[in-house]
Amino acid sequence: MAIEVITKEDLQEFRVQLLEDIRRLLSPPEAKLVKPWLKNLEVRKLLGISSNTLQRLRIAGKLRSSKVGGVHYYRYEDIEKLLNSDAA
Repeated sequence: MAIEVITKEDLQEFRVQLLEDIRRLLSPPEAKLVKPWLKNLEVRKLLGISSNTLQRLRIAGKLRSSKVGGVHYYRYEDIEKLLNSDAA
């Protein structure tokens, strides 16, 4: 049975790494997103929804899209508005 000694420096290093990980997870999506327009798959991944749910949001008028060549594109700003309206 081996004994490991944990020093204050080890704990401080762990704390710093943990805080960095939490900051990265909580950072706003705008910082990670560079595209103003998103395709169906990107929106579904971002919101964690199915293609049917995305279609229902579009048909209900809750999420506007622009169709170009058979592909629906969604403005990131519209997705933010949808999320903020649901949170209120």
